[in-house]
Amino acid sequence: MKVAYFIGALNRGGAESLILDICRQHKQVPYNFVCVYRHEGNMSDAFREAEAPMIQIRKKPGFLRYLWNIRRTLLQEHITMVHSQTPSNTLLLSFALLGTGIKIISSFHGHMFADASWWMRKIVYAASEKIICVSEYQKRYYEKKWHLSKENKLQVVYNGIDFTKFNQMSEEVRDLKNDGKIRLCMVGNFIKGRSQMVVCEAIHKLKDNKEDFDFYFIGRRDEAEPARYDECVKYCEDNQLKNVHFFGGREDVPDLLKTMDGFVYSTEHDTFGIAVIEAVAAGLPIVVNDWPVMTEVCNLGLPNENQSVRFYKTDNPEDCADKMANLLDDIKTQKKQLQTDCSLAMEAVRAKYSIHTHIDTLFKIYNSLIH
Repeated sequence: MKVAYFIGALNRGGAESLILDICRQHKQVPYNFVCVYRHEGNMSDAFREAEAPMIQIRKKPGFLRYLWNIRRTLLQEHITMVHSQTPSNTLLLSFALLGTGIKIISSFHGHMFADASWWMRKIVYAASEKIICVSEYQKRYYEKKWHLSKENKLQVVYNGIDFTKFNQMSEEVRDLKNDGKIRLCMVGNFIKGRSQMVVCEAIHKLKDNKEDFDFYFIGRRDEAEPARYDECVKYCEDNQLKNVHFFGGREDVPDLLKTMDGFVYSTEHDTFGIAVIEAVAAGLPIVVNDWPVMTEVCNLGLPNENQSVRFYKTDNPEDCADKMANLLDDIKTQKKQLQTDCSLAMEAVRAKYSIHTHIDTLFKIYNSLIH
């Protein structure tokens, strides 16, 4: 069995980060694989440092020529199955591999394909031996959106994370912890579906705790929707929230998380919630809205009294402020118990969402398709 992971550009994104983590584990992966990509990107160096097998198939002029190059390359590599990370790539592969016997597996990492035209949905669904959803919430969403029966090709495989990146901290980041104030943060780009403004409003509503902590938004300003970032900055300036800082996009998020005392998150879009999982894996107590996928991925089988995860009502700044106030009080007065609770959550999340668990689950699926 030989699997080809088919991606577009080697740019930072959820799917690309997942494939990169698989590539970093290539010596332990129990099957042969190769990463097939179209374009270089800002993660090219990281992929090369992983030293996993890689093949570039450039998108040359002429659609038919590109399809032929894909077909020829995958046949020459003796690929058994190709794992597409986007529905659009699945559509492409369905034409390129017609009649080759190479099986196609599709992973859906978001909602982008939900409103595709009916003919495109039918081709992608028919061409895929399995469709991997990253959460039960996402699977139910597509079953309802596409009017699918419960017995179908959709299967849940949670994303995996290489948690070894939390094992070290740079000196530069370590120095950020020296001011002695409580530090909270949110990680996420300012894009559609994220709700940083809810958190800004919650901070403004806190009455007695503003001088006790600093808050850091870690995420880039999106050029396609700059107003999302600009409005948050203006809101904080207008309301004199001097303890709120905007760090922009960062490459050292795992390091930064280890300097924090807590994590706050607000979303109306996620289908998995990797930022929240990484915060728990870093040992942080979190405050997160009760968006269905968040309650799902944060279900770690912990005792009810465990305070490592606190939910607030989605799109409700008042409730978010209350949960943040409770967290700040616990950090000051119940720190030892809170650390114990977070340690239990950290162990649970590292077991449930490790890259090794993800690879083992995929291996079982791949095997089921060839036997």
